[in-house]
Amino acid sequence: MSINAPAKALTLKDYKSDLHNDWCPGCGDFGILTGIQMALQQLQIEPDKLAVYSGIGCSGKTPHYINGYGFHTLHGRVLTVATGGRLVNTDLTVLALGGDGDGYGIGAGYFVGAGRRNADFAYIVHNNNVYGLTKGQASPTLSKGKKTKSMPEQAIQDGINPVAMAVASGYTFIARGYALEPKYLASIIVKAIQHKGSALVDVLQTCPTYNDLYTKEWYDGADLPEKRSRLYKLEEKGYDGKVQDPTDAQEIVAKKAAAVARSYETDPIPIGIYYQVELPTYEDAVAQRIPALAEKPLVDQDVFQRDVTPLLEAMR
Repeated sequence: MSINAPAKALTLKDYKSDLHNDWCPGCGDFGILTGIQMALQQLQIEPDKLAVYSGIGCSGKTPHYINGYGFHTLHGRVLTVATGGRLVNTDLTVLALGGDGDGYGIGAGYFVGAGRRNADFAYIVHNNNVYGLTKGQASPTLSKGKKTKSMPEQAIQDGINPVAMAVASGYTFIARGYALEPKYLASIIVKAIQHKGSALVDVLQTCPTYNDLYTKEWYDGADLPEKRSRLYKLEEKGYDGKVQDPTDAQEIVAKKAAAVARSYETDPIPIGIYYQVELPTYEDAVAQRIPALAEKPLVDQDVFQRDVTPLLEAMR
């Protein structure tokens, strides 16, 4: 996305709203919110040039806590609304937010469609393995056989792999972060916003209220004899998921295969950028079909230039 720096340097406080935050104490959402605000501050995105969309769930409250334009949409439909917002005003930096239930469950079809379109915005998913707002049912990312304290029985369905699903759907930037490392998460979100195309940032997070399996202590590896973290950063292992030549089909396939292979690693779990490629965006394709949009955003177009009287008469 193109970003114009403001005349006066913005601070972290400039991205915080005055609304009371009612997330549970210790919720991973706080770390994600902080990571987003830190990224916005690093990029110096003006609040009036920012649009934050969200789905339904605990994560859906995020736009309320960010100083900018916010839109709390329908369950699972955030990507559709965010795409519309992006097409109408390409001068805005657009962020879409949702939970693993919202985005990978009821919103799974829209998730695939957004990847295929490659519209220029970042989708940040709060992935805590449960439906937190509806009291802790298993989300699509909880593995088969697992049982949290809020579940009467073990999960009987296999969990999905968000990174692999994003690769198959066509996302051109795919990354994973961890909510309790907000500085590192912010660095990923910065790159996701700067990327021109569809960007997924799947964020592993804790839910202290309903998920007693994947806790901070679990991610820290406190139960392991060697007391090591269950996470590692891809770049620290020499991994590079960026496609250098977008016209080289073999390189693209190889990078996608490497990303999928890494996404199935579970101990430790990789965080960082899995895959990135620069390809024409949905906005580029739409502007080619409607040349006027290449000159200025739809929001600035004179919509009254076309006479719709014949259409109205035909509908009588």
